[in-house]
Amino acid sequence: MKKFLLSCSFILTTVLAIADEGMWLPMLLGQQVYNDMVKRGLKLTKEQLYHVNKPSIKDAIVIFGGGCTGEIVSAQGLLFTNHHCGYGAIAAASSMQNNYLRDGFYAPTRADEIPSAGLSAQFLLRIEDVTRAMDSATQGLSGADRAKKIADMSTAIAKQYADAANGIEARISPLFKGNQFLVFVYQRYRDVRLVGTPPESIGKYGGDTDNWEWPRHTGDFSVFRVYMGKDGKPADYAASNIPLQPKHFLPVSIKGFKDGDYSMIYGYPGSTNRYETSYGVKLKTEIENPSTVALRDMRLKHMFEQMKKDPAVKLKLASAYAGIANYWKFFDGESKQLLKYRIYEKKQADEKAFAEWAKGNPSYENLFVDWAKAYQAWEPYAKHRIYINEGILGSPLLAFASSLMALEADMVRKGVDHPDVKKGLAAADRSRKGFLSETDLPSDRKILADAIRMYRAQIDKGQHPAGFYEDLRNRFGKLDEDATYAKYSDFVFGTSILTDDNRWKAFLDAPDAVKLQSDAAYAAASTFVKNYTTKYNQDRQSFIATDAELGRLYLKGIRAMNPSKLMYPDATFTMRVSYGQVKSYQPRDAVRYDYVCTMKGVLEKYKPADYEFDLPANLVAKASQQDFGPYADKLRNDLVVSFITTNDITGGNSGSPVINAQGELIGLAFDGNYEALSHKIAFDKDLNRTICVDVRYVLWCIDKLGGAPHIVRELKLIR
Repeated sequence: MKKFLLSCSFILTTVLAIADEGMWLPMLLGQQVYNDMVKRGLKLTKEQLYHVNKPSIKDAIVIFGGGCTGEIVSAQGLLFTNHHCGYGAIAAASSMQNNYLRDGFYAPTRADEIPSAGLSAQFLLRIEDVTRAMDSATQGLSGADRAKKIADMSTAIAKQYADAANGIEARISPLFKGNQFLVFVYQRYRDVRLVGTPPESIGKYGGDTDNWEWPRHTGDFSVFRVYMGKDGKPADYAASNIPLQPKHFLPVSIKGFKDGDYSMIYGYPGSTNRYETSYGVKLKTEIENPSTVALRDMRLKHMFEQMKKDPAVKLKLASAYAGIANYWKFFDGESKQLLKYRIYEKKQADEKAFAEWAKGNPSYENLFVDWAKAYQAWEPYAKHRIYINEGILGSPLLAFASSLMALEADMVRKGVDHPDVKKGLAAADRSRKGFLSETDLPSDRKILADAIRMYRAQIDKGQHPAGFYEDLRNRFGKLDEDATYAKYSDFVFGTSILTDDNRWKAFLDAPDAVKLQSDAAYAAASTFVKNYTTKYNQDRQSFIATDAELGRLYLKGIRAMNPSKLMYPDATFTMRVSYGQVKSYQPRDAVRYDYVCTMKGVLEKYKPADYEFDLPANLVAKASQQDFGPYADKLRNDLVVSFITTNDITGGNSGSPVINAQGELIGLAFDGNYEALSHKIAFDKDLNRTICVDVRYVLWCIDKLGGAPHIVRELKLIR
């Protein structure tokens, strides 16, 4: 234990909070940070925040699914998270007969809770520092060789900590760009069931219009329950499983709060890059973000056109559309904020100061010279990568077709009678069923046509697949006419074995590599993917390795340059806590935003039958009558729907609990504000706000609208 504590001293002495900036490792809080939390209003001990052996807040926080946070709120494993985090499970449980996305759902009994195949909840058990082992194994290595050794070591170390029989797994997280390594040990529970969800007219109220905006009136929550086997261990779904008995759960406060009150957010922020270079900022604002936004805008437009026409299509595409839309607006806003606040110029100033300090030091003096060369070498191909991932493979048909490339290679090398090929064909058949069940072919036709057209217009001609566009012109028409690409797309969808059951069955009955190779959809996907992977992917891998190595040296140099400066690590989808306060703000001259939104604002935005601003009839009725029960805010004489805090969060924190000074749940974090969308790279101490759904609104929706007071009775309410 003493070795563990000593090896963690890097974090304890090198973390800095600027205003409310910082995503802290709760298990490694230094005294200085903890003292500041207490000064701000925290009433808990360090042991109540995090303890390995005794119950603490960390035991109530889970990784929900693959990229969100959830919190346990009852002694029977009840879990709160965001509606958009549970969206996939809610959509999977829905049908046209039982459309829970549209109508909402609250299980009247435990027996009615709906299993969610593939959904899991991971609890953090402990961490250990493995930096010494990593440093020893990578001594003298750099670039790709170092990266490979780290990957190999990470796999080996994770195996040492894993215990599959008890659902225990481990993952190594590099901190400070590879200057420190911690192993995080989790226990994964695999039986997670849907307990309740509001209609999406509440859970997604405001849609894309209000996304990343304040004021915000979205009831972004859903309710699940974690189950375990009768022996207390994680288990696959079984009717005989029992609710989880957690080490700790969060009490729920309906007392309310005021402007300036202490707030704390636990969760799993996915990634930040606060130590990004000016080169990286420039690449993002000039190439990566604009390209991603343009391609996602195109895909969303075509999907939305079909979703408006048919409720069945809306249900089918709901989850995919939500995922694409969420970060479409983020990437656009991030670029605008980075430019507005001149982050590129600020990074340049930091780098100039570093270069002055590094003169005469061979470890660092050429660092930015080498970095400039690395970006210069990669930049010509950066847009190409985006147009493959977000454009060509943004077509579900071409994405599925590209997944068959390994099968095609096996058919050529091993022959169609080889056991591996037979397994591959069976897997492809299963994948095709999934592809068709989740894809709207009419909208995909238009996506494919536009993706091929936009690729030609935006990607340097010298990087195009040889002969592809010449053949397209010869067969379908002039390359500067939209009709040409529409004809080509119609041909692909009309002839492919992948889009027709009879043609697909004929292929499975008599598999033939040549037949697959000549298929229009497969030929298009493989042509573009092979062109990129064989010619340019090596440049990408070389850039990644160089960028990582120089980033590691840069942070090492910054510490040497400022040995007394305290720093915090970037987010790495590991448990963090941020602290700040509930707080109003002024985004611009003569404009002030209050710290809460109320039901009054919900009704003001209400537009009957509108795609984004419609509301359930019972909400309008009860809200109009001000039937808020014990959930009304006494100061406002209204129902508070959402509020904002100064907490530092990012993607992955969705669903995170917002906790008051006493350790009680007051809300769920679900978004950031548009004025501070540069937060992954640069935190704005004045404008950064986290948007949270008020837990009182959550309970009102469950109790008064959903008719499920039994769920509320399960909670420990603080009145």
